[in-house]
Amino acid sequence: MALDKVWVFAEAAEGGVKTITLEMLAKAREIADTVECFFGGDGDDVAEVLGEHGATTVHATGDLEGALLGTPVAAAVAAAVQAGEGPDLIMLGTTYDGRDVAGRLSARLGVPVITNVVDVEVDGDDVVGVEPVFGGTTNVKTKFTGDGVKILLVRPKSFAAEGVGGSEADVEDLDVPDLGSTGGARIVSRHVEEATGPKLEEAEIVVSGGRGLGESDKYVMVEDLAKLLKAAPGASRAIVDAGWVPYSYQVGQTGKVVKPTVYIACGISGATQHMVGMKGSKFIIAINKDKEAPIFSIADLGIVGDVHKVMPKLIEAIKGR
Repeated sequence: MALDKVWVFAEAAEGGVKTITLEMLAKAREIADTVECFFGGDGDDVAEVLGEHGATTVHATGDLEGALLGTPVAAAVAAAVQAGEGPDLIMLGTTYDGRDVAGRLSARLGVPVITNVVDVEVDGDDVVGVEPVFGGTTNVKTKFTGDGVKILLVRPKSFAAEGVGGSEADVEDLDVPDLGSTGGARIVSRHVEEATGPKLEEAEIVVSGGRGLGESDKYVMVEDLAKLLKAAPGASRAIVDAGWVPYSYQVGQTGKVVKPTVYIACGISGATQHMVGMKGSKFIIAINKDKEAPIFSIADLGIVGDVHKVMPKLIEAIKGR
């Protein structure tokens, strides 16, 4: 049996909708008769793409005039749920705004949130979240047992986004109640990190570097190889913590989860925390001088060798093609 209705938190991205929104819509279509979205902003901006991915309605707050999304969106959704107009299940992405909205919803509605979900199972009225534990080595299933709406926070790349050719979604107003002092925070400026090439979480090819590079100056080999392959550069937590590259480069359980066609791990031993974030890649290539490195246990192609010798040869070979 499917649920009657699921709401998915739609998040805007530059020029469209965040990929995780479309990923959740793919799963929502499997488990619900009706799939709708809620959105902090003008719903007309996203109605077409959300409809293409199966949403029939977008419940939109309208322009929030520089407010932090979490407060007004959570208040509006909670009011709709309390008025009996809400869904059986609310799905949000594990993003900054998704976590903010989920936490506030939980407090307003007095219901729990199942976090870090990589799959959702429905059996009648029962909703079960599947979550990886122990560094992703096993999964546990957590079932909601209380009454009321269920809330799930979904990990990126858990589902494959796929359009279904649906028509543009209808846009309905989602009224924001009086927020009082909680609505006082305002965004006064934004600082966007400059970046070139594909985004790490969306790239078809990712080249990542780890502690085996030896020193921060050697990370340039990762960047050079990534440019040649039109790939995104990534990193292990070790070199992010060491300050070699920004946190936005980090792949892993506490960084970004990636699922490219090709993942090249350069000087990365394969700590469980890192492998959780990339083991879903279609084809994994590992370069490491330690033949016992854990990364080789999941690699499709393993090169046992010094990255300082292998990578320059690889870059030279690609340039010579």
